[in-house]
Amino acid sequence: PPTTESLPGAKRLILPGCCNRPASAPQDTAMIHYEKFWLYRHCSSVQQRHRQAQKAGQLFSGLLAMNVVFLGSAFVSSMIFNHVAITLADVWILLSILKVLCLCWIIYYLLGTSRQPHAVLYRDSHAGPIWIRGSVLLFATFSVLLNTFHIGYSAVLIQCKSRVEIVFPSIEILFICTQAFFLWHHCKDCIQVQHNLTRCGLMLTIATNLLLWLLAVTNDTIHMEIESQLREVEQRFAGNETVSCTCPNTTICKVFQKGYILLYPFNTEFCLVCCSVLYVMWKNVGRRISHHHAPHIKHKFKLQGVVFGPLLGAVAVIIGICVFMMYQIQATSSAPDHQVFVMFYSYYIVLLPVMSVGAVVGTIIHALEKKELDTVKNPTRSLDVILLMGAALGQIGMSYFSIVALVATDPRDQLNSLILSYSVLLILQTITQNVFIIDGLHRQPLVEEVKEEQIHEAYDQRRLSVLELGQEIRKASLSYIHSYSHLSWKRRALREISFFLVLCNIILWVIPTFGAHPVFENGLEKSFYGYSTWFAIVNFGLPLGVFYRMHSVGGLLEVYVTA
Repeated sequence: PPTTESLPGAKRLILPGCCNRPASAPQDTAMIHYEKFWLYRHCSSVQQRHRQAQKAGQLFSGLLAMNVVFLGSAFVSSMIFNHVAITLADVWILLSILKVLCLCWIIYYLLGTSRQPHAVLYRDSHAGPIWIRGSVLLFATFSVLLNTFHIGYSAVLIQCKSRVEIVFPSIEILFICTQAFFLWHHCKDCIQVQHNLTRCGLMLTIATNLLLWLLAVTNDTIHMEIESQLREVEQRFAGNETVSCTCPNTTICKVFQKGYILLYPFNTEFCLVCCSVLYVMWKNVGRRISHHHAPHIKHKFKLQGVVFGPLLGAVAVIIGICVFMMYQIQATSSAPDHQVFVMFYSYYIVLLPVMSVGAVVGTIIHALEKKELDTVKNPTRSLDVILLMGAALGQIGMSYFSIVALVATDPRDQLNSLILSYSVLLILQTITQNVFIIDGLHRQPLVEEVKEEQIHEAYDQRRLSVLELGQEIRKASLSYIHSYSHLSWKRRALREISFFLVLCNIILWVIPTFGAHPVFENGLEKSFYGYSTWFAIVNFGLPLGVFYRMHSVGGLLEVYVTA
């Protein structure tokens, strides 16, 4: 509607407390008008009206996502319990419809919403750090390869496969590429127009990714179940081929099949990472970042000042890869031997206490430092804390179930005592690491770092002569060498510990991601709880444990660069 300024002959109307804005605010802020929702109430304060419209938009977009997730979960659960009435093709059709709707909204956002005047006046500097966006691209690339192998495998067996098994991965590739491009370029946006449509689009995309993750976990579970019972089936029905749709003895079919199985875990990680980034964007819709806060410092990842952390971490990674390869060879050749489980759990029993001690020492150093807590509202940091605590429930829950089963049976057996020690140490390591990461994320950067960054920015803005430029380079080099040669022992220790924990979490992510699942293959907990019950527990805890390790790497890198 036209304002008083646009009417001919009208005087400019100044309302006390609502239309006046500080001089530091951008000039375009006056053009922003929060969308009126149908629950919009006439409050006396403009700020209250904005806050209430924001809460109403978040409420209804959240209700939309909740209904979509429940509907999709009902489809997936019905497929599991009654695969005759609801088939996998039916679930694929539902997910394809959701992906097409998400694609339409993402394209509209890229071409329409983000290009409107005053659409993106603010960008959240904390959202979408480089390792998060890099992980999105990495997992997106492997997910595209996964679906390519799926298409090739279905094309080879086209005589016994449905057409949907080719159409669904094709739509999935388009969805992955578009979403990765969208998150890479717009994950920091604090959109100021079309709030309600943007929130609903983001929540619909989050719900679709959650359903894709649920379906991926379910299919991976079925694959694990088939592999676990494969040896018994081969022993009972040797030479009796009962499956009509089998991969022929051709190289191309074997490549497609092995590639599809090998790359399967990356799809689950891609869905969870996208959900976390999209949630931060959803929280930032309509957010107006204050210009009175200190500017965010772009920390750079540097290896200066760390020696022991990379060395110890590299030793842990190399030994872990050797243990993983030996375990995989034993597990795939024949029935897993008793000694291979002893070797596997012994590696964890040695590594986990060292990680716990490092996290405890890092937490003590945080307490000794003279850094104040950062209490500024930060949706990215809040989400990191929630994801760390929530994903840790998977490992902690599985460990407690194992402890109860082992104590109730025979804890004095060698393998049982190793698994019992492993479960207890895993709980302690997860708790201590969470405390260390969360405490580090809430610490403010040092004042000297802010001054140094401001000085470098001042240098970039000045136009220097050749002689002055040489003098400034010499001063900067001497200051750089002096800062790292006289690095305080607290900052040095924090960097050593953070880097060591980063490498340890990487190897602890690699081992379960690529197929080592001794918690299901040792048979101890399975015989205590029963096949179906323990299978459901592992199905819940294992994917969360994998995601926890990957998300811990991002948090530890944040602690490292800010130390």
